[in-house]
Amino acid sequence: MPQLLPGPWFYIFISSWLIMLFLFPRKILTNTLLNNPTPTSATKTYYTWTWPWS
Repeated sequence: MPQLLPGPWFYIFISSWLIMLFLFPRKILTNTLLNNPTPTSATKTYYTWTWPWS
């Protein structure tokens, strides 16, 4: 019964974690470095309002 041998499954588990640790942070960091809005460059996305009966 090969599914009871932990060796191949442990190798698959470790290799998948290594791929996630080394590949995905690089893709995430390239997208987040340019995303640094300052208060002067950020556009205002909300408007002040009051209740109509007040």
